[in-house]
Amino acid sequence: MKKTLFPGLLAAALLAFTLPSCGPSPVDTDEDIVTSKLPPLPAAPDTTAGAKQPEAYRELNAVNATEDIKKMQPQM
Repeated sequence: MKKTLFPGLLAAALLAFTLPSCGPSPVDTDEDIVTSKLPPLPAAPDTTAGAKQPEAYRELNAVNATEDIKKMQPQM
């Protein structure tokens, strides 16, 4: 009985100290918080210099990259 009395009292004390801290505290209220709407985000800058973008983007893989490189090479 003596061996289980101390751990039981210790567990009860820890439980008694932790349970009141889990609930909402009476000091934290939302009455003094002022909320306002965030300003709108600015438009994204145009990094294309007015160039028209392709309608459908191709998948980036080795085959397509090889074809693009071959198209950029000067023809002999």
